[in-house]
Amino acid sequence: MALDQSFVGRSYPPTEPYEVGREKIREFAEAVGDANPAYTDTEAARALGHPDVIAPPTFVFAITFKAAGLVVADPQLGLDYSRVVHGDQKFAYKRPVRAGDRLAVTSTIETIRTMAGNDILDIRGEVHDQNGEHVVTAWTKLVARAAEEA
Repeated sequence: MALDQSFVGRSYPPTEPYEVGREKIREFAEAVGDANPAYTDTEAARALGHPDVIAPPTFVFAITFKAAGLVVADPQLGLDYSRVVHGDQKFAYKRPVRAGDRLAVTSTIETIRTMAGNDILDIRGEVHDQNGEHVVTAWTKLVARAAEEA
Protein backbone atom coordinates (compact mmCIF):
# COMPACT_ATOMS: atom_id res chain seq x y z
CA MET A 1 0.00 0.00 0.00
CA ALA A 2 1.41 3.41 -0.98
CA LEU A 3 2.39 5.86 1.71
CA ASP A 4 0.12 8.83 2.34
CA GLN A 5 1.18 11.86 0.23
CA SER A 6 -0.25 14.22 2.86
CA PHE A 7 2.90 13.55 4.93
CA VAL A 8 5.05 15.46 2.42
CA GLY A 9 6.24 18.62 4.19
CA ARG A 10 5.65 17.22 7.67
CA SER A 11 8.44 18.13 10.12
CA TYR A 12 9.25 16.32 13.33
CA PRO A 13 10.51 17.88 16.58
CA PRO A 14 14.26 18.47 16.90
CA THR A 15 16.29 15.73 18.50
CA GLU A 16 17.98 16.12 21.84
CA PRO A 17 21.44 17.64 21.29
CA TYR A 18 24.25 15.24 20.44
CA GLU A 19 27.58 16.36 21.86
CA VAL A 20 30.41 15.79 19.40
CA GLY A 21 33.54 14.58 21.17
CA ARG A 22 37.15 14.42 19.98
CA GLU A 23 37.33 10.71 20.73
CA LYS A 24 34.18 9.96 18.71
CA ILE A 25 35.65 11.88 15.78
CA ARG A 26 38.95 10.01 16.08
CA GLU A 27 37.19 6.64 16.27
CA PHE A 28 35.05 7.45 13.24
CA ALA A 29 38.03 8.66 11.19
CA GLU A 30 39.89 5.45 12.04
CA ALA A 31 36.85 3.31 11.20
CA VAL A 32 36.53 4.85 7.73
CA GLY A 33 40.29 4.80 7.17
CA ASP A 34 40.73 8.57 6.85
CA ALA A 35 44.11 9.67 8.24
CA ASN A 36 43.51 13.43 7.77
CA PRO A 37 45.26 14.97 10.80
CA ALA A 38 42.53 17.62 11.14
CA TYR A 39 40.35 14.79 12.49
CA THR A 40 42.72 13.76 15.27
CA ASP A 41 45.20 16.57 15.96
CA THR A 42 43.97 19.85 17.43
CA GLU A 43 47.05 21.74 16.24
CA ALA A 44 46.64 20.44 12.69
CA ALA A 45 42.99 21.53 12.74
CA ARG A 46 43.93 24.97 14.10
CA ALA A 47 46.55 25.36 11.36
CA LEU A 48 43.65 25.00 8.90
CA GLY A 49 41.65 27.70 10.72
CA HIS A 50 39.40 25.49 12.85
CA PRO A 51 39.04 26.02 16.62
CA ASP A 52 39.28 22.27 17.32
CA VAL A 53 39.39 18.96 15.46
CA ILE A 54 36.75 18.55 12.77
CA ALA A 55 34.78 15.48 11.78
CA PRO A 56 34.91 13.64 8.45
CA PRO A 57 32.01 14.64 6.18
CA THR A 58 29.99 11.46 6.73
CA PHE A 59 30.24 11.65 10.54
CA VAL A 60 26.78 13.23 10.83
CA PHE A 61 25.14 10.23 9.16
CA ALA A 62 24.64 8.49 12.49
CA ILE A 63 23.02 11.59 13.98
CA THR A 64 20.76 12.35 11.03
CA PHE A 65 19.80 8.70 10.43
CA LYS A 66 18.78 8.38 14.08
CA ALA A 67 16.69 11.55 13.69
CA ALA A 68 15.06 10.07 10.58
CA GLY A 69 13.98 7.28 12.90
CA LEU A 70 11.29 9.64 14.23
CA VAL A 71 9.78 9.64 10.76
CA VAL A 72 10.13 5.89 10.33
CA ALA A 73 8.53 5.22 13.73
CA ASP A 74 5.52 7.46 13.07
CA PRO A 75 2.63 4.96 13.23
CA GLN A 76 0.40 7.25 11.16
CA LEU A 77 2.86 7.13 8.25
CA GLY A 78 2.53 3.35 8.12
CA LEU A 79 6.03 2.57 6.87
CA ASP A 80 6.95 -1.11 7.20
CA TYR A 81 10.57 -0.80 8.36
CA SER A 82 11.20 -4.52 7.89
CA ARG A 83 11.05 -3.83 4.14
CA VAL A 84 13.24 -0.69 4.18
CA VAL A 85 16.67 -0.38 2.61
CA HIS A 86 18.87 2.72 2.62
CA GLY A 87 18.78 4.12 -0.90
CA ASP A 88 21.00 7.20 -0.86
CA GLN A 89 22.63 9.82 1.33
CA LYS A 90 23.99 13.29 0.61
CA PHE A 91 25.16 16.28 2.63
CA ALA A 92 25.43 20.03 2.07
CA TYR A 93 27.69 21.72 4.62
CA LYS A 94 27.72 25.32 5.83
CA ARG A 95 30.77 24.51 7.97
CA PRO A 96 32.52 21.40 9.28
CA VAL A 97 31.30 19.62 12.39
CA ARG A 98 33.70 20.38 15.25
CA ALA A 99 34.52 18.75 18.55
CA GLY A 100 32.39 20.45 21.19
CA ASP A 101 29.40 21.03 18.91
CA ARG A 102 26.04 20.13 20.37
CA LEU A 103 23.96 19.21 17.35
CA ALA A 104 20.20 18.85 17.03
CA VAL A 105 18.41 17.58 13.93
CA THR A 106 14.98 18.50 12.61
CA SER A 107 13.66 15.99 10.09
CA THR A 108 11.18 16.82 7.33
CA ILE A 109 9.61 14.52 4.75
CA GLU A 110 10.50 16.09 1.39
CA THR A 111 8.97 13.59 -1.02
CA ILE A 112 7.06 10.34 -1.11
CA ARG A 113 6.70 8.48 -4.37
CA THR A 114 6.00 4.98 -5.59
CA MET A 115 8.02 3.23 -8.29
CA ALA A 116 7.43 -0.40 -9.32
CA GLY A 117 5.43 -0.92 -6.14
CA ASN A 118 8.25 0.38 -3.92
CA ASP A 119 7.67 3.39 -1.67
CA ILE A 120 10.51 5.91 -1.82
CA LEU A 121 10.78 8.39 1.01
CA ASP A 122 13.15 11.37 1.00
CA ILE A 123 13.88 12.86 4.42
CA ARG A 124 15.77 16.14 4.90
CA GLY A 125 17.62 16.59 8.19
CA GLU A 126 18.55 20.15 9.14
CA VAL A 127 21.41 20.11 11.65
CA HIS A 128 21.94 23.12 13.92
CA ASP A 129 24.46 23.69 16.69
CA GLN A 130 23.92 24.90 20.25
CA ASN A 131 23.83 28.53 19.01
CA GLY A 132 21.15 27.80 16.41
CA GLU A 133 23.70 28.03 13.58
CA HIS A 134 22.92 25.85 10.56
CA VAL A 135 25.81 23.38 10.16
CA VAL A 136 24.70 20.87 7.54
CA THR A 137 21.69 19.54 5.69
CA ALA A 138 21.50 15.80 5.12
CA TRP A 139 19.17 14.01 2.75
CA THR A 140 18.32 10.37 3.40
CA LYS A 141 16.49 8.24 0.83
CA LEU A 142 14.69 5.19 2.16
CA VAL A 143 13.16 2.56 -0.09
CA ALA A 144 10.40 0.35 1.28
CA ARG A 145 10.43 -2.67 -0.99
CA ALA A 146 7.13 -3.86 -2.34
CA ALA A 147 5.57 -6.80 -0.53
CA GLU A 148 6.12 -10.07 -2.33
CA GLU A 149 3.12 -11.65 -4.00
CA ALA A 150 1.81 -14.71 -2.15
